[in-house]
Amino acid sequence: MTTALPAGSDAPADPNADRTAEVSRNTAETKITVRINLDGTGRATLATGIGFFDHMLDQIARHGLIDLDIRADGDLYIDGHHTVEDVGITLGQAFAKAVGDKKGIRRYGHAYVPLDEALSRVVIDFSGRPGLHLHIPFTAGMIGTLDTQLVYKFFQGFSNHAGVTLHIDNLKGINAHHQCETVFKAFARALRAALERDPRSAGVIPSTKGSL
Repeated sequence: MTTALPAGSDAPADPNADRTAEVSRNTAETKITVRINLDGTGRATLATGIGFFDHMLDQIARHGLIDLDIRADGDLYIDGHHTVEDVGITLGQAFAKAVGDKKGIRRYGHAYVPLDEALSRVVIDFSGRPGLHLHIPFTAGMIGTLDTQLVYKFFQGFSNHAGVTLHIDNLKGINAHHQCETVFKAFARALRAALERDPRSAGVIPSTKGSL
């Protein structure tokens, strides 16, 4: 007897192959190259020119078990706006390319992460529908040389170009460094959960539509 497989269930030739991508973005304001391996070990090579931003990107690599190589040459003599936003855009494009048709992934992920007095929650859906809902009541305008307003621009660029729905809430926090770090760590953990391969749904697109 032959059993029909669900729509979108044709497995790739090697479902266990590493999911990698390289994307470059060159404009009059920034020159950025991003390389990622979604099935990495958390290694990171980061050079954006904004020290605290590099520290946050390192959280994505380390806690998401994603290998990241991000090189950015931006117009920092103006401010960090273009660099942070364009890194978010380019990283989102790299994620979209690496995850491919999304067969076999869990799709949804969430995480709560504390750091001393701070606590943040991030929920993500690799839905193909960009959407960002972010609430971080930062207690300071700058963390090192990172303007805290640019955290929104980073996640907006990422969600728009990765095609994800993203809910980010800092639930508690007094220290702005802690607020931001819990957000990025929770984002990393939510990514890890959503991108994990589900052995019960190998080769299946996690949607009743048959596509994402």
